[in-house]
Amino acid sequence: MRKRNAIISLVMIAALSFSGCSMLPIDKQKLAEDVQQMEDGDARDRIEAAGDVVTDLIPEMPEETGDMDFASDEDRLDVPGMDHDMEGSGSSEADSTEPVPLTAQPDVLPDSGWQTDVTFPEWRGFADDTLALNDMMSFDYFRDQGYLYVSPSADVTSFDMYINSRKVDTSGIKGGEAYRIDFSSVSLDGRNTVQVSNVEPFSEDNKVRVCIPYPVVTESTPEDVGINPDALDLISDIVESDVKNGFTSSQIAVIRKGKLVYENAWGYTDSYLQDGSVNPERKPVTTDTLYDLASVTKMASVNLAMQKMVTDGDISLDDRISDLVGSEFYELTLDFGYGGHEYVSADTQKRWKADLTIKDVLCHQAGFPADPRYCNPYVDAPSQVYAVGNDNILFGGNSADEESKAQTFISICKTPLMYEPGSQTVYSDVDYMLLGFVVEKISGVDLNTYMKENFWDPMGLTHITFNPLKNGFTADDCASTELNGNTRDGMITFPGIRTYTLQGEVHDEKAYYSMGGVSGHAGLFSNARDLATLFSTMLTGGYGENRFYSKNCIDMFTAPKAVDLANWGLGWWREGEFQRVGFFGTQSGNNAYGHQGWTGTIVLIDPDRELVVVYLTNKINSRLINKKANSNKFRGGAYTSATLGFVPQILSVGMDTDEDITDQLTDLLASMARESIELIPENASPDNPYYNNALSKIELLESRMDETGSDKFRQLAVDLRQQLSE
Repeated sequence: MRKRNAIISLVMIAALSFSGCSMLPIDKQKLAEDVQQMEDGDARDRIEAAGDVVTDLIPEMPEETGDMDFASDEDRLDVPGMDHDMEGSGSSEADSTEPVPLTAQPDVLPDSGWQTDVTFPEWRGFADDTLALNDMMSFDYFRDQGYLYVSPSADVTSFDMYINSRKVDTSGIKGGEAYRIDFSSVSLDGRNTVQVSNVEPFSEDNKVRVCIPYPVVTESTPEDVGINPDALDLISDIVESDVKNGFTSSQIAVIRKGKLVYENAWGYTDSYLQDGSVNPERKPVTTDTLYDLASVTKMASVNLAMQKMVTDGDISLDDRISDLVGSEFYELTLDFGYGGHEYVSADTQKRWKADLTIKDVLCHQAGFPADPRYCNPYVDAPSQVYAVGNDNILFGGNSADEESKAQTFISICKTPLMYEPGSQTVYSDVDYMLLGFVVEKISGVDLNTYMKENFWDPMGLTHITFNPLKNGFTADDCASTELNGNTRDGMITFPGIRTYTLQGEVHDEKAYYSMGGVSGHAGLFSNARDLATLFSTMLTGGYGENRFYSKNCIDMFTAPKAVDLANWGLGWWREGEFQRVGFFGTQSGNNAYGHQGWTGTIVLIDPDRELVVVYLTNKINSRLINKKANSNKFRGGAYTSATLGFVPQILSVGMDTDEDITDQLTDLLASMARESIELIPENASPDNPYYNNALSKIELLESRMDETGSDKFRQLAVDLRQQLSE
């Protein structure tokens, strides 16, 4: 169609140009026949036909142009996009209209944290020999939003300015004043460019300052950013079906290219009573419900804080921990070895700990054991074995207050290392408990206050906090976790242990009993929307007029720790080469990163796709499957909805394409139903959660057959039901 219109336009212009007239009488029937011939022929035929049309359109020229008859409106050719009121040139008014310049409005230049703060010309401070570079600066933004400030020095009388090649009307801008320019009509996803040229009068003292804030999260639709709604619908259908068959609850938020395009919630805040029976008074979750983030806290608090502190120059990754928290960090180290590990003398232990750096701890290679359980008096520290009657020499109290927190810091100081720093990578909660203390020591405030003052309040986040019950939220505002406190259905006990259903209190034992609910390793609560918004700063470095961390700092923290450890950054979990597919899916880029939490939470940040996904569950709000066989395996964890990685995997289907993915998703669901049967333990009863998970997939497949009108997998569904009954 584009070629056809172009040819018709060419014919018209050629005819008009040849005649020197504004419009000629036209044999419309003849022209229509020739146009049809052009459509039916190949490219060469069209060109030849076009020439014929031109010839046929030109009448025998009168001796004097004044004798020529002009076409009436009735004889004019109707061509889409052409104006009947056009004059001699043949161009419509719309075609000749230049893009409207961007305008500047007087404003006050805020004292803010800018993404870009430069002065032109020679923004680098000298005349770069490329010459063109002196007038241009690029910055990151997202489509449909954006503003900047411009402020020329007092003696500047004029200058030229462009944003993404669109001219800015600078005629009303006066030297010595500040102006705000809205460039949302020309902003781009990714790299944008501002140009300032010809600052007059030319002088070293005459400058134009340009201050550019960071993008913020706006709202839009999945289609607007290349996400196929059918993929989101399947995710929703899976969770809904799982909830129907016994799953607890979940919540999701998806941000892409600076836009929140999807959020949803399914299930109940308190699905079960303590005996495992369905709670008759259970309450539905909403998108405002807060979830216990567990270890996602590590990234959402300590890592972001560390990145800001490094950017601001408050700390260096090479700073020694002992220089920041005091020499007792190594001086108090106890002299004992761990079972299964080589004994190392106290002097060597102290030397190792004295030299530990922030980077060592961020990398989970500091040497600390994974979980010393400082709050449990019945854990034998050398063997790490729990048994009533054991004496924990690293016990730091469990009163869940400031006294326990202070004593727990002493316990960390007493803790000998399990291996030589740098020789292994062992994921340890102690690492982030310690780093939380470092943040508090440097900032002078507790971690909750630091995050609230430096991140949450400036960003306008209202549904994220430590200790929600002490910070304006009720238990009903939060999704419940373990049904019987921290007892694992009665398998664990110690003086002071919680035995009630946990709702609004952090589940993690060390975070609650040892640290009073505020710790660098666990304790944060949030809804998916606020958490995704917070993590969107990892794509930009800031939010609005708030600068948090430099792009160089982001790159440093998220880079692979080593070639053979590409699944680790500085604290961040990385996709690497398909090394975290169970969490991030197979379609995430090698540079994708994030973290997961033990309660059933996940964050994925994929910079290559400008994508942030937060998916939160409370899968442990259920009884144990077999408490004697495994005291950490909850019934909620048996469902697809608890696997976390299924979300980014399905979300990516059809992304950035116009393909119809209906059949693809149906085929995928059929395979999921088949494979769910394989997960059912041998001789499992219909009460087994893996049985219920398989039933959920079969029911969903049957429902999809009804919706699509397809019979392709009806027999498969029948066969799978038969397998369940056997």
